[in-house]
Amino acid sequence: MIMSKRNDEKLTVNMISESEFTVQGHGVHTAYKEITDALRKRKDVDIEVNTDRPADIIHIQTMGLYSFRRLMKKGGKKVVSAHIVPDSFIGSIKGAKYWKPLGKMWLKFFYRKADLVLACSGMVAEELINDMNVPKTKVFYNTIDMSRYKHTTAEKKTARKKLGLKDGDFVVMGNGQVQPRKRLDVLIKAAKQMPDVKFFWVGGIPFKNLGADYGAMQRMMRNAPDNLTITGVIPLDDVRDYYVAADIFVLPSVQENHPMCVLEAAGAELPIVLRDIPQYDDTFKGDAIMAKTDDEFLNLIDMLHRDKQAYSEAQRGAKRIAKRFDSSAGAERLVEFYRSLL
Repeated sequence: MIMSKRNDEKLTVNMISESEFTVQGHGVHTAYKEITDALRKRKDVDIEVNTDRPADIIHIQTMGLYSFRRLMKKGGKKVVSAHIVPDSFIGSIKGAKYWKPLGKMWLKFFYRKADLVLACSGMVAEELINDMNVPKTKVFYNTIDMSRYKHTTAEKKTARKKLGLKDGDFVVMGNGQVQPRKRLDVLIKAAKQMPDVKFFWVGGIPFKNLGADYGAMQRMMRNAPDNLTITGVIPLDDVRDYYVAADIFVLPSVQENHPMCVLEAAGAELPIVLRDIPQYDDTFKGDAIMAKTDDEFLNLIDMLHRDKQAYSEAQRGAKRIAKRFDSSAGAERLVEFYRSLL
């Protein structure tokens, strides 16, 4: 009979993420950093990153060959976080529509080797279980330390000064890699039609010429209007200033799973405008404002700029999202998953 580890015994966890030594300007890296930091705060978990030390749990965040080697190595229960599904490649990586079937085979093979797969949304879990035949799947939503993004009026004023903004500027922010599926062109159109509004897109092309439509994305960035600043890839610690300085957050993506940037915006209590896609049905719908068309994004930005009541209601929605997806509760649930395997 296999005995579970007692709840008063400290768990040893080895977190595996190739983003520590490869590309970092993406949501998977942020998700890994957030949950690792949350676990470090707990007295019942001893956590290391990318070591060969024996551990109760080997928690794998990325899907490359380094991670696969750790997945196949004997010892410890293997937990894999499923941040991506085959459709995540489309509009992200060059030529994805041609090698998507091969990518699906790799993901399926990888996920099926785990003792437990943690899907970042209900829709991802449904795809893993029903389409990719990965039965050992549970939903575990991404979380962040919401307190990191809370700020005072004085901090907002300081962040705006740092970014060259005036106190009276209305500031719209988006965040993510510059790639076709993110639909940065929607914000470019909005910026052209709203010259009195300041726009920021925090992100760039971390995978460079491996990114989908790399040349077209570069041209789009170069030709952005003067009231839209595209930061390029910046350190994670520098991103907070943009949330603190902003008035609203807009993400026009046509495909997402459970984006970290929406959680960060919620932590900063920014009204959130998203595209109405099914991936958000069990996470943000009802609390974020949903746009069904490109033109509706422009209308909603204008509404939040002009209508104080609508703005206040959208802020309340952001606060509800922040309450649901704070990392302290996420770490507690994750430890429960870990202990269920031992």
